[in-house]
Amino acid sequence: MEHPEELKAHLMATSDEFRQLAAQHAGFKRQLEEIEAKPHVTPEEETEEHRIKKLKLHVKDQMNQMLARYKEQMA
Repeated sequence: MEHPEELKAHLMATSDEFRQLAAQHAGFKRQLEEIEAKPHVTPEEETEEHRIKKLKLHVKDQMNQMLARYKEQMA
């Protein structure tokens, strides 16, 4: 199981924590898409967009850490 997509699929199937992180990441992505779809973004929405991007990145980092730990265990 060397490919990142296979590792992700395995963790999605076996890890509640990874599934929760993936759901949070998807939710943040949807929120960003909603903001970015607007023809005009208010300063408040722009601030919220930056906040969501940081949260999304933090969740992505956590997912990548889990993937790296799992990959190490499999080596």
